[in-house]
Amino acid sequence: MTDDIVLEARRNKVAHLTMNRPGARNSLSMAMLERLHSEIVDLGRAHDVYVIVINANGPGFCAGHDLKELTAARAQADKGLAFFEETMAKCARLMQAIVSCPKPVIAQVHGIATAAGCQLVASCDLAVAADNARFATPGVNIGLFCSTPMVALSRNVSRKAAMEMLLTGDMIPADQALQFGLVNKVVTAGELEAATNALANKIAAKAPATLLIGKEAFYHQIEMPLVDAYDHASRVMVANMIEPDAEEGIGAFVEKREPNWRPLSADTHG
Repeated sequence: MTDDIVLEARRNKVAHLTMNRPGARNSLSMAMLERLHSEIVDLGRAHDVYVIVINANGPGFCAGHDLKELTAARAQADKGLAFFEETMAKCARLMQAIVSCPKPVIAQVHGIATAAGCQLVASCDLAVAADNARFATPGVNIGLFCSTPMVALSRNVSRKAAMEMLLTGDMIPADQALQFGLVNKVVTAGELEAATNALANKIAAKAPATLLIGKEAFYHQIEMPLVDAYDHASRVMVANMIEPDAEEGIGAFVEKREPNWRPLSADTHG
């Protein structure tokens, strides 16, 4: 354990970002928001990284914003207004950076993921949870509706499930988060790291340039009307079809051999 608030390790084309404020339940202080954003942007540009995993040290994944830091800001002349605005702006910037990152991002969740911590899970492309994980958007319980977590939550679970979480503030267990669609898989706590690594390595074995194309297209089309989404997806697929990886992949399938994917480079980087 070090004093660094985010630890980075790379294995088999997968980068692991570990939030490292266990004493504060990995709450998203201003420094944590800035550091996670910087890491996501840098790893998105790294040619030797195909997948990113976000996990955490300590008893829980992330308890949301640092309420002690926010409370201390109320002592300022503007009662914390400028600090609150900067915090929410940096949080939104981080969540959008995860979505716009050209690499798939996987949340590896144990313990609690509440408020902006739940938002972080919802913002990731995929999530694997331990069976001891619990999720909540509990702001309503302390007079602060989880409005920014609502943005990510409402885009990843059904409307009624999102409203139930937002209006009650109740903690939901991992199996209910799976039912809601907030996470992809629930495993025992002892299996969490291995299950997350297996998923990350499976994705990292795909054609990396194709992953870039696919993730960008997914988020682009999902906000469009149906007709526009099909027009956009059709253009993307045609462009993808003439890429060397599509030619190699289809050829390998026809010839019943393993494909030989191009590594990421300046030319293939998104």
